[in-house]
Amino acid sequence: MRTTPWRRRRVTDSPRPAGRGLARLRRSGSLARRLVAIRPIHPIRTLGRRRAGQTSVIESIAPVSPAPVGLPTTSQVRESDPDAPPVPISLLPGEHTPARRFYFALANACTVTSILLGMGAVMLALNGQVQIAAALLLGCIVMDALDGPLARKFGVSSPFGAQMDSLADMCSFGIATPLVVFQALSNDLPTWALGGACALVAVCAAIRLARFNVSPKDGRYFSGVPTTLAATVLAIGTLLLTGTHLVVTVGIAVLALMMVSGFPYAKLSQLRKVPAWLWPLPIVGLLLDMEITFLVLVAIYLVSGPLLWAVHRRRPQPAL
Repeated sequence: MRTTPWRRRRVTDSPRPAGRGLARLRRSGSLARRLVAIRPIHPIRTLGRRRAGQTSVIESIAPVSPAPVGLPTTSQVRESDPDAPPVPISLLPGEHTPARRFYFALANACTVTSILLGMGAVMLALNGQVQIAAALLLGCIVMDALDGPLARKFGVSSPFGAQMDSLADMCSFGIATPLVVFQALSNDLPTWALGGACALVAVCAAIRLARFNVSPKDGRYFSGVPTTLAATVLAIGTLLLTGTHLVVTVGIAVLALMMVSGFPYAKLSQLRKVPAWLWPLPIVGLLLDMEITFLVLVAIYLVSGPLLWAVHRRRPQPAL
């Protein structure tokens, strides 16, 4: 009996007709058992012996996957080596062009300047120069009002900038401001009362800033008196007020508690809704008696929060 060439050769790359090998595998049993029994052929070793257009059974069913290209990812490195050093993240999101780098540095420079001014205010206050220290606090307020708008205008806002702004506010408004106030009034008021009020300002400022970072933002109202506005009141009060009384300590404590209250306080952008005929009143009052007018304006703003809260509570809620 004459045998065909493909029956004499037992290698897997023999030139047998297409489909005969798979048919024999199906007839002989499970395809998985046959694949385990057959020794795989390395594609480089059989490249020279294979004719053009022919493919072995193993390669047609389970081709060899290519080797991975590129460096391992951070998660792969962390899984393979838990003690590996942390991978640094990019502080500036998006494209790192020279212009965006400059604007990013400019916005954060305002934040750093606020920290430096706050530290300068502390040093000057400890040296007895409280008036200059209060003026530096006003500079902190100006810098705090610039960094956020600059970052949003040039499109370089980032979580890093938000955290830096919060830490700078705590340094300038939560630490430096109550320390300057304490140094300015410590000779005229009881230390225990004034120290407790100033410590309350620091604690409430920390709570206010932490709550602001995790709370949803409202475009019209603040939840509680903002830290920047409280620092502005304290800094201007240090510059303007000449007479001191125990009531001043109570006012500082009330201002601190209003920072952590849930009362809605209008943002400064809402001042444009004030009728035009009311604007000359505070100007005239400042010309006549600056101290009294300042205290009245502060009192009106502090009372506006509870009044707005009461108005919103009395409005009928929409039916679900």
